[in-house]
Amino acid sequence: MTDLVTLAEWGAPLTAIGGGAVYARHAHPAAYWSTVGLPVSVARLAASYSSTMDACGLTVPPSRLRALAVKATTRRDIRPVPPRRGIIRPTSTGLRLRLRLAPGQEPADVAASAERLRHAWGVHAVYVRDVKPGVVELRLVGFDVLRKVRMPRRAVAGPLRVPVALREDATAFVRDYRAVPHELVLGATLSGKSMFLRNLLVGLAAQPVVLVGIDCKRGVELAPFAARLSALATDPVQAAELLPVLVKEMEERYDLIKARQGIAPGTPDELITSDIWGLPDDRRPAPIVLFIDEVAELFLVATRKEEERRDEMVTQLIRLAQLGRAAGIYLEVCGQRFGAELGKGATMLRAQLTGRVCHRVNDEASAKMALGDIAPEAVYAACAIAPELPGLAVVGDTSGGWSRIRTPHLTLAEAAATCRETAHLAPDVPALAPFRPYVPPVPVEASGPAATPRPVAE
Repeated sequence: MTDLVTLAEWGAPLTAIGGGAVYARHAHPAAYWSTVGLPVSVARLAASYSSTMDACGLTVPPSRLRALAVKATTRRDIRPVPPRRGIIRPTSTGLRLRLRLAPGQEPADVAASAERLRHAWGVHAVYVRDVKPGVVELRLVGFDVLRKVRMPRRAVAGPLRVPVALREDATAFVRDYRAVPHELVLGATLSGKSMFLRNLLVGLAAQPVVLVGIDCKRGVELAPFAARLSALATDPVQAAELLPVLVKEMEERYDLIKARQGIAPGTPDELITSDIWGLPDDRRPAPIVLFIDEVAELFLVATRKEEERRDEMVTQLIRLAQLGRAAGIYLEVCGQRFGAELGKGATMLRAQLTGRVCHRVNDEASAKMALGDIAPEAVYAACAIAPELPGLAVVGDTSGGWSRIRTPHLTLAEAAATCRETAHLAPDVPALAPFRPYVPPVPVEASGPAATPRPVAE
């Protein structure tokens, strides 16, 4: 009778605790991991490490000296030896630990067993990183960090480096223009492509970088950031006038490099291997980042005259992509589709875009356009992106590596306000002055619809 009374007294509190834990796991996964998931996973890992490694085939026979010592001191059987485990380091999203591989093992052996380790230790995912010869790091992620994006606090920006999204292993995806000069961003309508571009613009707005935009949708995407833009073209006609100016600016920067290094004036630009970063600070021109939204609008033509203009623009874009890096000019090309069907020069331009970001697309062919030539296995991951997860994308580069990322939510009003606050950081480029967008004054109290920024009439 006493046992029944005790069970009845503790039944309601235990039920409430269990229900609260289930609710927290789905509604607040980070809090659940810190309070429940972390200690349970640590205990499970520590208790089953040797048996799990043995079941995954990650153990090796002990050395002859170790075998002799075991025989001399104990009577137990000689068991295979797992990789030596380092200290378990808890994080806000999971665990980290390093393994010293046994002789004859390689990081690929551990990476091949990542899915088995995930199930054995009850975590969301396991990622393997090669630290140095013989040592790998296991990053265990306790929950789906891409469901509700929270950027890591240690994601520090730098010159031309912007933490723009969160990777699936809970690290920041940093857009580094010095390492990856040009990038292609593809995605269907409402896939989160504009959010990616918005976060990138805001990150660069706080740096002394020249921001140039080509938005052939009448400026609806880039016009809200006009206060920080040094130039903006809102239709193909204006783009055809802006691109030659950028090419001329690139050529003048090459002349500056030649003069500084004593290179003969007649040397072709293709033979100059240095860049503006070798110039003194007082002589170095500010880097330029060109954002092109909906690049297909530059390729579409209806008449022969428009076709000639299109060919000129494509040629200039290819020149900027091939030679712009050394001159400090970088491209960020965005669109829904980008392939050979757009016209002459499209495939050649795409080949110059090292970085690739593919959001949700409408067909497999679009994913192949973005990732098929650099990471074929990433195409299927891009096609599996659900519509209810805007901002989720697959990022890859020419090294063949790829991962899933998701951009944090940033409202248009917040991004526009940041661009207005950092407008004074825009470097002065006299050649781009005719293309500087008009920025209307911000009213103290808005009495009607906000005015749309428009380019200065020439």
